[in-house]
Amino acid sequence: MAEGFPGKKQSHAVVIGAGWAGWGAAKALCEAGVRVTLIDGMADPTGSEPITTQSGKPFEAGTRGFWKDYPNINSLTAELGLGSIYTEFTTSAFWSPDGLEATAPVFGDAPQLPSPVGQMLATVKNFKRLPVPDRLSIAGLLYAMLDLNRSDAVYRNYDAIDALTLFRQLRISDRMIDDFLRPTLLVGLFKPPEELSAAVTMELLYYYALAHQDSFDVRWIKAKSIAEQLIAPLSRRLSERHQLEVLGGTLATRLNVAPGIHAIHSVETRSVKTGSTGVIDDVDAVVLAVGARGMGALMAQSPECGALAPELVLAGTLGSIDVMSIRLWLDRYVPVADPANVFSRFSALKGAGATFFMLDQLQRESEQALWGDQPPQGSVIASDFYNASAIAEHSDQEIVNCLMQDLLPMAQPSFRGARVVDQEVRRYPGSVSLFSPGSFSKRPPMETSLASLVCAGDWVRMGEKEHGAKGLCQERAYVCGLEAGNSLLRRGIVRGSDLPGKKHHPVIPIRADEPQVVLGRALNKLLMDPLEAFGLQWPWLAS
Repeated sequence: MAEGFPGKKQSHAVVIGAGWAGWGAAKALCEAGVRVTLIDGMADPTGSEPITTQSGKPFEAGTRGFWKDYPNINSLTAELGLGSIYTEFTTSAFWSPDGLEATAPVFGDAPQLPSPVGQMLATVKNFKRLPVPDRLSIAGLLYAMLDLNRSDAVYRNYDAIDALTLFRQLRISDRMIDDFLRPTLLVGLFKPPEELSAAVTMELLYYYALAHQDSFDVRWIKAKSIAEQLIAPLSRRLSERHQLEVLGGTLATRLNVAPGIHAIHSVETRSVKTGSTGVIDDVDAVVLAVGARGMGALMAQSPECGALAPELVLAGTLGSIDVMSIRLWLDRYVPVADPANVFSRFSALKGAGATFFMLDQLQRESEQALWGDQPPQGSVIASDFYNASAIAEHSDQEIVNCLMQDLLPMAQPSFRGARVVDQEVRRYPGSVSLFSPGSFSKRPPMETSLASLVCAGDWVRMGEKEHGAKGLCQERAYVCGLEAGNSLLRRGIVRGSDLPGKKHHPVIPIRADEPQVVLGRALNKLLMDPLEAFGLQWPWLAS
């Protein structure tokens, strides 16, 4: 039996959603001695059963990198004793209809210098077409980044405008925007800059590119999938040591509030496969580790909960973004210099952002597994399309043809001579959250108006517990899950073990800002706070 308070009823928490946030919450709660039920619509959220195509080849939705500043996921990897499951840090390339635009080196391999000097010197030869004046035009963004978190009101002012407006008001060149910033945002926050909050955009750029010289350094899973390599061993540990119960193929349909005590007492469910319904009773706390689409659907069926926590109803009105994932198996090997690649400015994408990865390079040591344990024939390509609603209307074959005839040959003409021997195209409508202008006040808080109900995910407002960047950030989602579990324990909503050191899960902070950033923010505050008292603002924020 899982550990609990001697002589006291063991608390029961339900975690809804089995992404990084859900697993983080489950880990924090299970290890504190709380009984946990984790539910998700995926048939097997534990990762123990690999997702395969009809022909038996492996498939994974999205190709997600592990960046330098992922300390808590790195700690999890070490804690589980997984050894070397990642590739070395890799280079990346940006492609347009004009050809190669830029390559991102492994910044950690260059002499380490203060940010952003180190990044600029490390990439001086890596921009193939973008003139130096256009590159230098991004300097204006540095001033705004120093100002972003000066106060809550200032942050909300940045959140109220879109990123493109900010870029233009900071006089960032159109070429810098179109050739670098736009494609970066389309694959980082999944929308073009005119549809994104300027505040969230600056958080993303700072965290991944500007905080430290090597912040952009990224690596990948070198065999199988994230689910098999990380989630499966975590789920086994929590199930074996702490009796975690996982209900796959199950949707949460309603949260029931106990009359008079303003707490969730049960969760209604429905089987994805059979449609049969059920109820999880005896619930002491709930963790909502879902996105905007899931939040909206759940709140629509939980009116009592929505009335007591209207912020969750509001969160459910936020937009979401369509994603597609494609995998291609080719009849020959196609040499591509960089294993990770980004497409930009291609009209064939119909406004989508797109990436492609050479899995035969990234997973060279387990290449046969990419072919369903059959003899390898050639390259294996994973491609992901974001903001994909328009291009998703095309047939699977039309999308494959777009890749093979229009996009991939830009990176390597030899793709035109290759033949697709197997393919898989999957659509994920509304699968990621949209950080639109003004979205900050609508995003759900980690601690809600219902004490026993917390939220977790990369879109959740964490307050004093903020960690990393929004958007494509597995680290932030995982940490938010840990902190959501910690919140329930800290406030006594659920009872964990009374053993020393088990009151909360430790969280490793990200690296501190560099001294020049700290000084810049202090000087900016010293200058702007008195001026703001007289109604003066930076010109890019002036209404």
